[in-house]
Amino acid sequence: MQINHENIHRGEPVPFKVYTQNNLTKIAQLKHFNSEQLFDMQVVATVLPFRVNQHIIDSLIDWDNVPDDPMFQLTFPQRDMLEPEHFEQVAELIKSGADKQKLKSVVREIHMQLNPHPAEQLTLNVPRHDGVRISGVQHKYRETVVFFPSQGQVCHSFCTFCFRWPQFVNDSELRIALTEGKLLRSYLHDQKEVTDLLITGGDPMVMKTSKLAKHIEPILGSEFDHIQNIRIGTKALTYWPYRFTRDSDSDDLLRLFERVVKSGKHLALMAHFTHFRELEPDATVDAIKKIQSTGAVIRSQSPVLNHINDDPAVWARLWREQVNLGVVPYYMFVERDTGARRYFELPLIRTWEIYQNAIQQVSGLGRTARGPSMSAGPGKVEIQGVSRVNGEECFILRFIQGRNPDWVDRPFFASCDPGAKWLDHLKPAFGENKFFYEDEYEQMLEKHLVGF
Repeated sequence: MQINHENIHRGEPVPFKVYTQNNLTKIAQLKHFNSEQLFDMQVVATVLPFRVNQHIIDSLIDWDNVPDDPMFQLTFPQRDMLEPEHFEQVAELIKSGADKQKLKSVVREIHMQLNPHPAEQLTLNVPRHDGVRISGVQHKYRETVVFFPSQGQVCHSFCTFCFRWPQFVNDSELRIALTEGKLLRSYLHDQKEVTDLLITGGDPMVMKTSKLAKHIEPILGSEFDHIQNIRIGTKALTYWPYRFTRDSDSDDLLRLFERVVKSGKHLALMAHFTHFRELEPDATVDAIKKIQSTGAVIRSQSPVLNHINDDPAVWARLWREQVNLGVVPYYMFVERDTGARRYFELPLIRTWEIYQNAIQQVSGLGRTARGPSMSAGPGKVEIQGVSRVNGEECFILRFIQGRNPDWVDRPFFASCDPGAKWLDHLKPAFGENKFFYEDEYEQMLEKHLVGF
């Protein structure tokens, strides 16, 4: 395995160096790729965002196993991530030297066919305050508000499966972001039922500590006592663990975490670990320890992904090693119905088999991982099992979270369609016309259309 941990073990500073579509061919490890392979990457990177840094290239990818290496699949574009007709359309434009405006127009048309904002992200999820839509905030579940600070809408690297890809394609109409924190705080002040603030992106850990602190520290005041938990969604523990150990303001970041904990609020870093390989670098282990020393808790989540982690043994090892490091396994997701889903998605029956097989290989400490869970329009729907009921093979489902809290934990049943890959592919079992929540959900959609 050609993975270089020398800089990490010697303790030498590791500079942050990033590659995008514009300088992809300058990555030294790609010199053995032929021109067709490089062109294919360029075509896909014209449609789906590409960004990778030297830490990933040197410390995470096994270049002897490319292109099958899971970390390579996680970060580098593959031809089949695009529909064949989309690939050919863009390839022909590039080959013919089409002008940038024409290419941009075609790419945007493709983007709109990739379901850029699933699960009503730009409709039902966007709250109003004093009659104004807060475009960089989402409030889907009663207890949790999700905040997209404008300074955090990029990542140290991009995941090829990411459902937040519209944040990175340089199209302001697709982007979710809020520049002014005062509007968020005003909204939170009036929403006393909210207990959790989730700061997300992109990746908030790309922000300087001083900017992150401007959003967090006001929430620590007594007027926000109802906000009990602050969560930060991040992939930095994999993609740039030095953010917590060696960046110029790493110490300031850790002190900020300490202040949150000392204020009496629970601080959770919602880490994205997709494969156990991500836990191997010493830099990541060091960062985990630094964060935990502040009193913050690290929880981990990821979707099940074809080509990357569609193997129960991978998940079992991932959960075991997380528990050993004090990281709490939190969610196993189903790949969302957006972006490069065609490349990564699996039948629901297969995701359940992976979960069921993996969870039985770990102790109770690893069984905190819930799933497989679909973050769909009505809510987070978990596949609890497959069973024969009244002579019919069924998925047993439940809401972990719902737009109506009363939906939560009410079991319901769907016919076990072996080809189904998402909630809207499923039909109610036992000859029922609709799932129990559908009429109310349809009313929510209609109410939004009328009042928008």
